[in-house]
Amino acid sequence: MDELTGELNGAVWRKSSLSGPDGGNCVEVAKLSGDRRGVRDSKNLSGPALVLTPGAWADFLATLKNGEFD
Repeated sequence: MDELTGELNGAVWRKSSLSGPDGGNCVEVAKLSGDRRGVRDSKNLSGPALVLTPGAWADFLATLKNGEFD
């Protein structure tokens, strides 16, 4: 197992407060080393995770706040 996989497996994941209670549209986020963030689909815990640098995370949040994914 490589270092990133180990870090993702041991990460503390937090489900978005905007995720519905019925299991649909669920996104989880984890803080990783170096202020990176992991993002994954909570319905597929063993599936892939997107790892974002601090700058990419800031851009992602700004895009969400602007409603560009609505």
